[in-house]
Amino acid sequence: MTTPTKSHGRLSIHATATPRALMTDRPELTEAWTAKVITLFPQVFPGVLGASLTGKALDEGLWRLQPIDLRLFGEGKHRNVDDTPAGGGAGMVLRADVMGAALDHAAEGTSEDPAVWPVIYLSPRGAPFAQATAQRLSKTQGVTLICGRFEGLDQRVIDHYGIEEISLGDYVLTGGEIAAQAVLDATVRLRPGILGNEASTEEESFSNGLLEHPHFTRPATWRGLEIPEVLMSGHHGKIAAWRRAQAEALTRARRPDLWTRYKGDKT
Repeated sequence: MTTPTKSHGRLSIHATATPRALMTDRPELTEAWTAKVITLFPQVFPGVLGASLTGKALDEGLWRLQPIDLRLFGEGKHRNVDDTPAGGGAGMVLRADVMGAALDHAAEGTSEDPAVWPVIYLSPRGAPFAQATAQRLSKTQGVTLICGRFEGLDQRVIDHYGIEEISLGDYVLTGGEIAAQAVLDATVRLRPGILGNEASTEEESFSNGLLEHPHFTRPATWRGLEIPEVLMSGHHGKIAAWRRAQAEALTRARRPDLWTRYKGDKT
C-alpha cells in the first residue's frame, strides 16, 4: 500500500495513508520517537499536542506524529469500518479485517517487539494509565495507538496482535482520540530535550509515589495570604523537608490508595 521509504541524511520522506491535508513541512528526524495513531478522525490531530512544548518539539522534529485514517481501509463503496455485534446487542463493533489492514500498514518500519514498539488500544477496560506507563513508553522507539469507537474492537484483533489495553479512568468517552492525546502528552514530555529542565519531572506528582507539594511565587503577599516562611528562608534542606512533608500529607489525605502503596514500598 506504500512505497519504500527514501532517506536523505537524518530526515526521512515516507508515504502514508494520512490525508494530504494533514501533511506539513515539519522536519522528520529518522531517529525521532514516533506516534502512529489509528483513528476515524485524523483531522483532530495534533490537537492540543500541537501547542506549547509538545508542539514546539513536533515542529522541531524531536518527535513525530502520524495519524492513520481508519476509513481508508474500510470495505465496500462506503468504506464501512464497523458491523453489528455477533450474538446481537446494541451498537456497532469495529471490524477485524478493517483494523487488521490498518495495523499491518502501521507496522511497516516498526519493531515487532512490544517492548520496543508497543501497540495500544485505548479502552475503558484496560489497565489504568499511570506515570510509570508514560515513563515506560517514553523509553521505546515509538508507539501505535488505536482509538476505539462505537461498542469497541473485535476481540480477535486484540488477541491476534497481542495488543495492550490502556484506560484513562473509570468512565467512558465517545472515542479514543482524547485519551490518545493525553497518553501522548504525558509520554512525549518525558523524552530528552522536550521540557528543557529534566529535573522538573523528578519532583512531579506520581514520579516518586506521592502527589506533588504546593507551589508559590510572587507576590510574597496576596490578599493577605503569605508565602510559607520556610520557602523564603533560603535553607535548601529545610525547604526540601517541608516539601516532602506537604507531599506526604496531601497524598495521605487525597489518595489513600497511593499512600498505602508508598508506605508499603518504604517497608
